[in-house]
Amino acid sequence: MAALSGKLTKKLVENLGPGRHGDGAGLYLVVDPSGARRWIVRVTVKGQKNRKGAPLRTDFGLGGADIVTLNQARERALEYRRMAKTGLNPRFNAQREIPTFEEISRQVHIDRLPTWKNPKHGQQWLNTLRDYAFPKIGRMPIDSIGQPEVLMCLAPIWTEKHETAKRLAQRIKTVLDVAKSKGFRSGENPVLAIRDAKVLPKVKAKVQHHDAMPWRDLPAFYADLATRSAMAARALRFTILTASRTSEVLEMKWPEVDLDARLWMVPAARMKGGKEHRVPLTDEMLAILEPLQAMASEYVFEGQKRHQPLSNMSMLMLLRRMQQDSYTVHGFRSTFRDWAAEEANAPRELAEAALAHQVGSDVERAYARSDLLERRRGLMEKWSRYARSMNDRGL
Repeated sequence: MAALSGKLTKKLVENLGPGRHGDGAGLYLVVDPSGARRWIVRVTVKGQKNRKGAPLRTDFGLGGADIVTLNQARERALEYRRMAKTGLNPRFNAQREIPTFEEISRQVHIDRLPTWKNPKHGQQWLNTLRDYAFPKIGRMPIDSIGQPEVLMCLAPIWTEKHETAKRLAQRIKTVLDVAKSKGFRSGENPVLAIRDAKVLPKVKAKVQHHDAMPWRDLPAFYADLATRSAMAARALRFTILTASRTSEVLEMKWPEVDLDARLWMVPAARMKGGKEHRVPLTDEMLAILEPLQAMASEYVFEGQKRHQPLSNMSMLMLLRRMQQDSYTVHGFRSTFRDWAAEEANAPRELAEAALAHQVGSDVERAYARSDLLERRRGLMEKWSRYARSMNDRGL
């Protein structure tokens, strides 16, 4: 049987930009802005009308272009057109091969690319299935997966990697739901059946309360940190002194810094609360920043690549090398907050303002228009002196 022909070629299918590209006879390649590619065919079912009484013209998905080749798409489109010409609706009469669990999973990943927070989040979604589901059920037809198959994936990691197992269960459920919506499955989702029947044991979350370093231990730690010249050490010192979030420091750029006014202006777009935050700069903070100007980098704390920031794991890895991996970088905000309350006797609103927390009701915030900058400047000076107190004593 000779291969069907059309306007598209294999090379065009791989390289065409966003839009709907016709192959002819109702077959289209749809390329999303994300780069995801899928086939659709438009047919008019003979003798059938839509709700408005017009001929029933319908688009049918034929699968992702990474799974369905150009020739396969043309063959499926021809099958759909033949059915429509005889008055059969392809939605109910098409003879389709049942795809595997992995095929549907990868298609779901492609279809949802525009909805992920970022590419990394989308890749994590697929990687969980790749690591824990594909080796066991990836090649199985999607309609043959029931509770035993799902349990094969979940049971081995349910207690040891419980958070991962919960995410895996949710992602398997999503894939099976999508398969059902495409007509490849029927009946109850086995993930829900396993949950409702409480087949897997209840796992108590391990609560950890030690992510924040006790404030009395900070000066000794900071003295050790100050002996290190790596960029990660400088960034961590600055993060501790400013009581800032990791992302706020790592994405810090020089135009945000006014050395004369001794201010760092964090843009609203980078703040969790969506409001610009002014950070007063102390002598100790300036001692960290000023030598970095000579690098002439776009970012204050430059990473291994030119004009790129440090990795968001760099400071955490430094803590591990210093054998302080029971603490987190974010936990130093709590260290500051505890010190402010217990040692500095700072008013609550002052300490919370230093952390860029919104305090009180909407009405209270409307009246409290000041960000207490000058009072915060005094508090942060005390915090800087406390942090380096062991350095100053020469210990």
